[in-house]
Amino acid sequence: MPEEPSPRISEGVRDAAVRRLQEAYAEGHIADEEMDERLHRALTAEAHSELESALASLPAQDMGTTSTISVGAGRIRRHGAWRVSRHLKVESAFGRVNLDLSRAVLEHPVIDIELQLGTGRARITVPRDASVDVEGLNTGWKDLDYKPGRHSRRGGPTIRISGAMGYGKLKIRHARRVTGTDR
Repeated sequence: MPEEPSPRISEGVRDAAVRRLQEAYAEGHIADEEMDERLHRALTAEAHSELESALASLPAQDMGTTSTISVGAGRIRRHGAWRVSRHLKVESAFGRVNLDLSRAVLEHPVIDIELQLGTGRARITVPRDASVDVEGLNTGWKDLDYKPGRHSRRGGPTIRISGAMGYGKLKIRHARRVTGTDR
């Protein structure tokens, strides 16, 4: 029986691999010639195994911390210049969630947000240049409301949203205004 072809590499995954190589080079873990070869492999990789070979033998990546915001009933609201950890878990049984990442301090190229929401609405505003991945999200009763940004530029952070929504609606929007990170 023939093997199923491996899924194609998304631009967000490829961009994260390139950033990882650049960080390793800047820290002195990769020589000039090796950097050129690894970048070429990362940029031309068609399968995840090829991409992994470009990242092989790099030192362990700092995955950042995991933060949890939890409330039984009520509101969760974060906006302004708040620091977002690499992994953010948001839990709410009943209530509203409003996460505005447009002016947040994003220190990692990929941010994972895990939602565990029962009932209520949720809204996430991402930076204009962010790419959003919602493949790991299970919406229960209502569909996801997400319109990719029309003016998005490459090179911004990747926001991966996963988890489960019960009886609420999730809206994801790109910021309209230009922030300091968009310049």
